[in-house]
Amino acid sequence: MKIKVGNKGNIKVLLAFKDEKIANIDSKLKNYIEEKKLFNGKKGEIFTDIGPNANNIAIIGLGEKEKLDGQVLRIAAFNLAKKLASLKVESANIEIREIENFTQNEIIHLLSEGLLQSEYVFDEYKTDKEEIFEVEYNFNIDSQIEEAEENIKLAKDIIEGVFIARDLVNIPSIDMYPETLANNAKSILEKVGVEVEVLGKKEIEDLNMKAFLAVAEGSDKEPKFIIMKYLPNKDQKPLTFVGKGLTYDSGGYALKSPNGMVTMKSDMGGAASVIGAMYSIAKTKLNQNVVAVVAACENMISGRAYKNGDIVSSMKGTTIEIINTDAEGRVTLADSIYYAATKIDSAAVIDLATLTGACVVGLGDFTTGLVTNNQELCDNLVCASKVAGEYLWQLPVQEELRDMLKGKNADLTNSTGRMGGAITAGLFLENFVEGKPWVHMDIAGPAFAESAYNYIPAGGTGIPVKTLYLLAKNFNK
Repeated sequence: MKIKVGNKGNIKVLLAFKDEKIANIDSKLKNYIEEKKLFNGKKGEIFTDIGPNANNIAIIGLGEKEKLDGQVLRIAAFNLAKKLASLKVESANIEIREIENFTQNEIIHLLSEGLLQSEYVFDEYKTDKEEIFEVEYNFNIDSQIEEAEENIKLAKDIIEGVFIARDLVNIPSIDMYPETLANNAKSILEKVGVEVEVLGKKEIEDLNMKAFLAVAEGSDKEPKFIIMKYLPNKDQKPLTFVGKGLTYDSGGYALKSPNGMVTMKSDMGGAASVIGAMYSIAKTKLNQNVVAVVAACENMISGRAYKNGDIVSSMKGTTIEIINTDAEGRVTLADSIYYAATKIDSAAVIDLATLTGACVVGLGDFTTGLVTNNQELCDNLVCASKVAGEYLWQLPVQEELRDMLKGKNADLTNSTGRMGGAITAGLFLENFVEGKPWVHMDIAGPAFAESAYNYIPAGGTGIPVKTLYLLAKNFNK
């Protein structure tokens, strides 16, 4: 897709609010639209008059003016792009109007995001590939042209990171396992200046990551510990992302049902998101040190696999009673987070994981649940998510929930049962942050979509790449 600044295009595109008198169109067409009630500017509505003898115009509805937000603009642009591609329109001229509470560059960035989102398709495993009709878009503005072009490029660089995360999740685990995930991280990130180090099993053993290794033991695929460093600023402690990297989760001896396993290629959604975010951070050359780590493995069944009732140690030395082998993500994250807290001089740690079904039950498919030990960091993350159009919700914490994590025969238990499960899973991880400012993000709902919605496709969603990017961008400001 080509997105430019200029007064070109085969059709003119106008933005209109609900019940607004439409300006800049032929009076005859305007009267016809009003008389037939063909368009009233409702959110998501599109009117087109396109053809050899038509006015060659498209009008996109933004809904009620006082309810306008960034998501409305993204979705409007996404719907426009899908419509014009279906009509085989070669080029369009979008008139950028003044909108209260939005700068011209913010409008251009949001519209660019929506347009770019329309191009995502994952058909790597299909014999017949989906044909994408390319439309050229031109933003018609009179000033700040250089800044507008910069915002178009910024949107492209961020959406590329989102698409990377989606692709990594959508590749089935027959092809996406710890080694190939590590190889993908290297090939994707090294070309934009991120240093990628991959530790094999012997090096993981040398780090005493016994919790991570216990989960990995049941698989014939060797675990990998992936360390990604983007360090443009020598005098700055890094913000560190920790992504859950279960490339497949059978549940282990707490075996999932067949239907429950079908989408378990997505259990590395946290890892995919941090790789996508690291790409966008480096591609846009943010002046912020960021490190990401991923403990990549499979949770499988074999004669070597860890079992319900086992007690395993960890890199920290804390012992963990395994009540449920399907609560494996937090066991791998225990070592990953402890590494981020002790081997990296992290200013703050953000972990993200497709961790609990309880979070989906509590918050639904579209919202990430948060547990934190630092309110300021959590508030900054929520602010970033609002700008990104990704939904977060902080979960309540009580001391009684921490008490539930005490093991009967070990220091901690890896599962406290159904009640408050999303919160206790996060509080389990708190034991390994060593007092560092930290937020846990449970992305079990939004990381993978059973069906498409808004501009989000079915499958891997790339959530929360944009939120992580914006947090990093503003981290030391």
